[in-house]
Amino acid sequence: MSTHIPVVYRDDRLTVVIKPAGLLVHRTQLDAHEHRNLVDQLASQLGQRVFPVHRLDKPTSGLLLLALDAECAKALTSQFEQRLVSKTYRAVVRGYTLDTGCIDYAIGDKDARHRRRSPALTHYQTLANIELPYRLDRYPTTRYSLIEVKPVTGRRHQIRQHMKHIHHPLIGDTSYGKAIHNQFFATQYDCRRLLLHATALSFTHPISMQKITLQAPVTNNAGDDGQFERVLNDHRWQPIV
Repeated sequence: MSTHIPVVYRDDRLTVVIKPAGLLVHRTQLDAHEHRNLVDQLASQLGQRVFPVHRLDKPTSGLLLLALDAECAKALTSQFEQRLVSKTYRAVVRGYTLDTGCIDYAIGDKDARHRRRSPALTHYQTLANIELPYRLDRYPTTRYSLIEVKPVTGRRHQIRQHMKHIHHPLIGDTSYGKAIHNQFFATQYDCRRLLLHATALSFTHPISMQKITLQAPVTNNAGDDGQFERVLNDHRWQPIV
């Protein structure tokens, strides 16, 4: 079944869409059994070929930039390689994180043949905390944080691996997270997705040279039947002032 892909920006050279959670960006051997992907569906929806210039993990939702021709794709890819594109995410993680943090830690791609580790840098800021009266581990209550994340590099699974590295794994992460907390959110909020959403994207249009900044709140077409929104609507969240 085809999924309508929300378009937040489009001109004759590029487009920015909101990728739903659970949808691959493009075909991959790692998910050879999966026949649905955003590139094919968006090409059918727009009636023309599209060229992805970066990616989001399958369980991640949010803003995704695609070119509409090969020349534009090359120019946009160059911006990503030169770290000229700014990306911002929202995530929910286990435990109370520091008010701000910088994670400088080399990571590897577990599916790559060479298994070489690459430098990776991520900044984050804590937006809110929540403490819930349930014992999951050795403590009588359980704590979580809502964070804003800005990766400087663009390694595969970078945010997920970095948050695990500082002992604050993302909720809903079946590769790097903790099953007991994932199950708790499934029971407590009917939320079974990775709580990671690309909320902002800023880049320079390769033709007009104008700066383009776009936003997509978590509640905006995440393609998850409101799962992330239900978590954030809990009145017990306490903003960090």
